Amino acid sequence: MALGDETRRDEIDPAELEALSAEIDAALEALGGVASAPAESSGEQRPSAGSQPQARPVQFAPLKEEPPASPAPVSIDLLMDVTLKVSVELGRATVTVREALNLAPGSVLELDKLAGDPVDILVNDHLIARGEVVVVDDQFGVRITEIVSPRQRVEAMR
Repeated sequence: MALGDETRRDEIDPAELEALSAEIDAALEALGGVASAPAESSGEQRPSAGSQPQARPVQFAPLKEEPPASPAPVSIDLLMDVTLKVSVELGRATVTVREALNLAPGSVLELDKLAGDPVDILVNDHLIARGEVVVVDDQFGVRITEIVSPRQRVEAMR
């Protein structure tokens, strides 16, 4: 029987149906499924299309024990083109909402650092160094005077 034949279900040859069932079971077995016995030979009824499939535990092949792979050589070259946000903080101030709303052009905001104090250099919002403000060709710059130690960086994050 070929696909597309206009054959009614009750006209299917039982031998042909048995052959198709065997092909389906063989395909399921090849895919790791459990082949079911034909309904006619086992006396069992096959589940109808609307019934629930039966679940069974999955069995995996055991993992092969392999020696741990040697670590790949560490290279910082992969990170050289990563963009980082660098900012310089002159100081900070805490103000009330009223004081913030009263800020206008010409207002002076007093910071927590004195003139001449080192400024904080932050990379991705983490303190990494301190420096002094300089002017280079009419633009501001920062001369690094101190690199913050790893211990100070950890303390600054807390």
